[in-house]
Order: sequence, then structure tokens, then C-alpha cells
Amino acid sequence: MNKFTIDGKQMAYLDIGQGPVLLFGHSYLWDSKMWAPQVAHLSQSYRCIVPDLWSHGESDSAPQTTRSLQDYAQQMLALLDHLDIQQCTMIGLSVGGMWGTELVTLAPARVNALVLMDTFVGLEPEVAHNKYFAMLSTIDSEQVVPPAIIDAVVPLFFANNAVQDNPQLVAEFAAHLAAIKGEQASEIARIGRMVFGRRDQIEQIEKFALPTLIAVGQEDKPRPVLESYLMVDCIDGSELVQIPQAGHISNLEQPQFVNEMLEGFLSRVHA
Repeated sequence: MNKFTIDGKQMAYLDIGQGPVLLFGHSYLWDSKMWAPQVAHLSQSYRCIVPDLWSHGESDSAPQTTRSLQDYAQQMLALLDHLDIQQCTMIGLSVGGMWGTELVTLAPARVNALVLMDTFVGLEPEVAHNKYFAMLSTIDSEQVVPPAIIDAVVPLFFANNAVQDNPQLVAEFAAHLAAIKGEQASEIARIGRMVFGRRDQIEQIEKFALPTLIAVGQEDKPRPVLESYLMVDCIDGSELVQIPQAGHISNLEQPQFVNEMLEGFLSRVHA
């Protein structure tokens, strides 16, 4: 992993391959390794930059100056400047799509195409917002992800039959959550509040004028297909792909489908 220091904290990122630049944003509670199948495939033709979100993977906890996903997008811009990257295609899943759209709003000339996967950039619906904030308070105060929360959260990330179809993926994620302890638990909760307390970007994305692919697992529970339809309606010329037999982490449940989908979209963007 490469390291970039910003506001006194170290951000870890992968930089693999050569060619047009792809900037990846992973899901909350995951890390850059989430994108391994896509990076292995796409780095043969593209340069893949994959940062670890603050408090995730090998990145430090977020600087005190980081209070929102807008702040994080500004830090991503600093990373692009540090790497002397003038333009990239943004590929964001879940929170990766949320800060990715903030990056487009912040520096439209720097992003030539956008892929939004299993995400929603409007406000978090109130019922979900309240449920997630209660969970985050518990994680923060107990400095651990309690078993009851692990049991509630893990199924949200996967397709309905994931325990049968992909037992290792589900088990590894549950073990990863159980290993979050102490200061890291509090810092992950702080990031969670930025994610689920994000601002409404719907009016911003209505101004977007870049090739945009919106993709969603047909069985995504936290980000149901309807939310992706709402975003497609907002972004002129955007296209929607539903990923069969996939939940929230669709790129790991259906890696070959997603690789082919991304390759097709990117080949049109860079034709």
C-alpha cells in the first residue's frame, strides 16, 4: 500500500496498472481489498487508484478537519493532485458513490465519467437514519461491534441466499466486524455519522453532464433498486443496470458480471 499524508494523517491507497485512471471508492465497513476482482481485471488496461476510507483498511482515523463527505471529496482531490492526475473515471459503491458524486460537484473537469453502484446520494430515509445512528451510538459507547449488531448488519450486505451461495464471503465479513475494537470502533462510528447524516445531493446530480452508469444488486437491502431509478431520472443520459442474484456488495457476489459491465462502459467512455 502507498501512503499519502494529509492534515497530519496517513491515507493508504493502491496504485496499480497503467492507462486512463480509475478512482475507486469502497463501501462503509469494507476496504480497498473489496475491489480486488475488478482491479485484477481492469488494471490490465487502466491505472487503478483505490484508497482506503479513513479508519478502514490501512488508513489512519480521519483528521479532525474531516466533518463531512464534502471534506473527504476535497481530500480525494488532494490525492489526485499529489499523483498529478488531471482526469479520472470515478467508480464508487455505497459510500464510495456518495463521496464520488461530491467529487464531481467539487471538480467537474477532473471526472470524465461516473459509475454509481449500490448507492443513493439523496438523504438517508428517516427510519434507516434513526436505526443506523442508534447502532453507531452503541458501537461508539461500547467500543466494539456487539454480536447483536453483527447479526443485524451482516445480512444487509448480501443477496438473500448468500450464506448458501457464498459462505466464505459472509463469514469473513462477520469476523472482520467482530475484530473492530477500541478507538477504531469509535472512529468508524464517526465516519458512519458522515455517511448516514450526509447532505442531499439530488439537486447537484441534476446538473451532471458526464457519462454515468448506475448499477444495483437486484437484492440490495440498504439501497433498494427504486433508489437507483430515482438517480437515473435525475442524471441526463445515465443508464441503469440491475445485477442479478446480488445484494449490496454486488461486485463481490457477481464479480464476472460486474467486470464485464465495467469493461463495456469504460470502453465506450474511452473509445
